[in-house]
Amino acid sequence: MKYSFLSLCFLVCCSLGHAQKHHKKPGILVDEFLYDTASFPECHSATIEETPNGLVTAFFGGTKERNPDVEIRVCRLVNGKWTAPVSVANGIQNATLRYPTWNPVLYQIPGGDLLLFYKIGPKPSEWKGWMVRSKDNGVTWSKPEALPEGFLGPIKNKPVTLQDGSLLCPSSTEGSANSGVHFEKFDVKKNQWTMMGPVDNNGFKSIIQPTIMFHGKDTLQALCRSKECILLQTWSYDEGKTWTPLSKTNMPNNNSGVDAVTLKDGRQLLVYNHVLPDSTWQKGKGPRTPLNVAISKDGINWSAAAVLEDSPISQYSYPAVMQSKDGMVQIVYTWRRTRIKYVKIDPSKLKLKAIKNQQWPGQKKMKGELTED
Repeated sequence: MKYSFLSLCFLVCCSLGHAQKHHKKPGILVDEFLYDTASFPECHSATIEETPNGLVTAFFGGTKERNPDVEIRVCRLVNGKWTAPVSVANGIQNATLRYPTWNPVLYQIPGGDLLLFYKIGPKPSEWKGWMVRSKDNGVTWSKPEALPEGFLGPIKNKPVTLQDGSLLCPSSTEGSANSGVHFEKFDVKKNQWTMMGPVDNNGFKSIIQPTIMFHGKDTLQALCRSKECILLQTWSYDEGKTWTPLSKTNMPNNNSGVDAVTLKDGRQLLVYNHVLPDSTWQKGKGPRTPLNVAISKDGINWSAAAVLEDSPISQYSYPAVMQSKDGMVQIVYTWRRTRIKYVKIDPSKLKLKAIKNQQWPGQKKMKGELTED
């Protein structure tokens, strides 16, 4: 009886293990939080980069977005585990004045420093661009450097490297009637900034937070967040010097941030909330759930690739995505404003299904809560 009972337990455990493996989403290798507990209750706007010593993430955290105690926090992946969040930048101006920090963006200079761009200011319409550098893969950081007057740096999404080695930063002005998209070129060697744009809004309003994709030679495409209930796009055929007027894509947008990356095989991968508008939306703002991954060969026609989150409990938002040297796709995003989620994907194992008439295959309409920026 003893051995029979043990055998039965063994079979049940094997069956459960098999079931969990069977139900695992295709292509998703790792799905975990950066941390379980922290000294701050809220967090948002994560970014991720690969250094010579492994992955590094950053995000802002504090009592609540817009509060003066919000600081830029960093976690590093060391021996397969994320280090506890460490504050690396704050908005202290003097003994009596302090502003919140916003929207960090990491970028690893090949063979050089790890850069961390961020903003300081009471609100997006008044924030200023700042940067710190790390020479030891994110362990320690330099004193903050203010960007030149009028330059904000990458506003949410990562820069891309141009053929001359300079960075093209996707940027935008936010929180005012003049909100719109532009690009900023940063010559790393000369420490020199050049303004590119602004992009012609073509009658659209409040277009912000572009993400850049490559299409061979000098052709670039940028997808932008909008209040139009749809992602907008602009194209450049001279490596970012000039851009076409904004136009609509066939991909929905809930007035929340998205991010994309050009994979090594030439395909485009997009992480975003695939949410279709309804009468409850105000100013183009919809629920920030579900959170989806789509893939395209041309940046125009997209296929459903994965659903990262699909709970009606919002929000899952502000994704950042990059492809590491091993070919894996690395993603971080806001999880209900309380933690940052990390997901690792093998893009070769994703099962693609066409998105027709903006309908995500098999996806039910959700009524998640509306949230702020």
